[in-house]
Amino acid sequence: MLTGGTMSDREPISTVLVYVGLDRIGDSLLKLPFVRGLRDTFPDAHITWLAGKDTSVYAGIMAPVVAGLLDEVIECAGIGLSPAELLRRPLDGRAFDLIIDTQRVALASLVLYRIRHKTFISPFGNFILSSSKPAKGYQFPKGMQRQMLDLLEIASGRKIETPTKLDLALDPELEGIAENLLPAGPRYVGFAPGAGGLPKCWPLENFIAAAGAQSVAGRQPVFFLGPKEKDWVERVRSQSPDALLPLQEDDVGKKHDFAPGLTIALARRLELAVSNDSGTGHMFAVAGVPLISLFGRTVPEKFTPMAAKLTIIRAQDYGGREMDLIPVDAVVDAIDGELAPHGRV
Repeated sequence: MLTGGTMSDREPISTVLVYVGLDRIGDSLLKLPFVRGLRDTFPDAHITWLAGKDTSVYAGIMAPVVAGLLDEVIECAGIGLSPAELLRRPLDGRAFDLIIDTQRVALASLVLYRIRHKTFISPFGNFILSSSKPAKGYQFPKGMQRQMLDLLEIASGRKIETPTKLDLALDPELEGIAENLLPAGPRYVGFAPGAGGLPKCWPLENFIAAAGAQSVAGRQPVFFLGPKEKDWVERVRSQSPDALLPLQEDDVGKKHDFAPGLTIALARRLELAVSNDSGTGHMFAVAGVPLISLFGRTVPEKFTPMAAKLTIIRAQDYGGREMDLIPVDAVVDAIDGELAPHGRV
């Protein structure tokens, strides 16, 4: 892949800066193999994670997951927002041995390039600013996860494999809570109707209808509702009376700040899950549960969940980009295809 030098050709790397625009739950899970690979590649370096345009969950709810992997997380750094940034050196003149720019926006890349550095890696402009470049004919991947792993390969000269799964060590307390909320026996099917915005959401009434079909089939529907979906709780309880809402049981979700580890622990007890393109969907995938992922306006090729077994249903296959175009029957048939007697038992 590379035309630049290898690790053995370069001075030791003691400081690393990684630039992203922002991090939400879903993409933070997709980026985690990159973060782990970064630490494996530069075990003794001070690694700074820079969210230039907004916040990063690595500084908050996902901080325990990256403990020991990242040394510093800077949020809302104001990099990539205004051409006036080109008139000064960002980060108060700090310098880094290696800067990895993970995006391809001209302004952010040019501003980052003004930070003092020894090695600069960026896909902007077909790697025009990069100290090392891919080989001729290289095609930047569509998937965000592989994009970032390729940047690490280019920076390090080492081959970085795409993980087939993401093993997370969970808090035993959370695993115990999940076992109590979803004890062994029933065939649990999970539903996550929320997402980062309503345009990404399949209508709630469709989720409720698909959940009702699971009750008829002798399976136990389980709804995963986060703090942004609190207004849906009573509607789900009234219209899907057989469904379980484990995160609302005794306010356990609120008591644990809706920790991703709790959702992942609960998801490990499911036989299958259905979600929009959302952070919860990525948590389902990390848990190792077969996943039916619903896409409309977003691009599945870029945000593909890391599910061991993944079924993608696209609104485009039904005439457009709006989520309500996806028929309930298509989702129910996909569930049955996985869990019916000829499928998983």
